[in-house]
Amino acid sequence: MLEMHAIVIQVRGEEASVHPLSAGGCGHCSSAGGCGSGSLAKVFCSSTPRQFTVSNEVRANVGDEVRVSIPDGVLLRGAMKMYALPLVFLLAGGMVGAGMAGDTVTRDAYAAAGALAGLLLGFVLAKLSPSSGRAVATSIVTSRSGS
Repeated sequence: MLEMHAIVIQVRGEEASVHPLSAGGCGHCSSAGGCGSGSLAKVFCSSTPRQFTVSNEVRANVGDEVRVSIPDGVLLRGAMKMYALPLVFLLAGGMVGAGMAGDTVTRDAYAAAGALAGLLLGFVLAKLSPSSGRAVATSIVTSRSGS
């Protein structure tokens, strides 16, 4: 199970919006002996604070530091859904498009159009498919509300 610490910034019913406390896995992003992935993240990732909506099973309040958990396999299933599904539809669309071509001159154009249509269909299906899991606030680390 993957876990991270976060601060609750908003509570809405059974859900909470949280702001992650650390961006790196080991906490040595800025040290000389670190791998440097923190520097890459600063270059390529947005500098605006990120926030996520999680299930608030522990009834945390605004300002509480919570431990957020993601069940095993959720990231892999999500990656497969968002990468593999569109890729399979891209290849299938390309083959269908090439098969629909009447002559060899237009085969590439039909294959490209079919591949593009398959890719778009794959992304739409991935977006519309049910979620493979959800992050959950599993425990309150520090309570700022006094409870």
